Amino acid sequence: MEEILRQQIEQIVPLTDDEFTQILTYFGERKFKKNQYLIQAGDYAPNDFFVTKGLLKSSFTDEHGKEHILQFAMENWWMSDPQAYHNSLKASLNVSCLEDTHTYFISLDNREKLCADWQKMEHFFRKKTQAGYVALQRRILSLMSQTAAERYTQFVQLYPQLLQRVPKALIASYLGVSRETLSRLFLH
Repeated sequence: MEEILRQQIEQIVPLTDDEFTQILTYFGERKFKKNQYLIQAGDYAPNDFFVTKGLLKSSFTDEHGKEHILQFAMENWWMSDPQAYHNSLKASLNVSCLEDTHTYFISLDNREKLCADWQKMEHFFRKKTQAGYVALQRRILSLMSQTAAERYTQFVQLYPQLLQRVPKALIASYLGVSRETLSRLFLH
């Protein structure tokens, strides 16, 4: 599984075997079962998780008990509650497993030490953060300006592999539509 993490890093910065071995010491490794929480709203979120196997969802539950899906994370994706993680605050999001999941995780302290010790890794995390901001902007603009059908089409184009792995009710929540609206979109 560590090879998946190495490939993720090497998409941005090259590493020698020795460098990767040293970098890996900053990370922990953990497995989670389906439906298990990695982060629960109201708790601290001390880790950022990299998925090597499995599928996660990030969600917010509003005051009426309605769950809003913010993000999915499958293999090669990172997930946390960024506000809680970076600011040492209590989480407002829940992060849970849709499948049995294997992760590598890094605490904020270890990430700061890693970036201070390895300029390559500071560059890596900066590039990953930039990509995350771009994806978030695309998602917000999509929710603000596209029809449900357009959002669904964009989802299918960007994440075709998720269609078979994510229940349709969760896809509907992610798209900001009802399950019934999503069913109508499937028929057309």
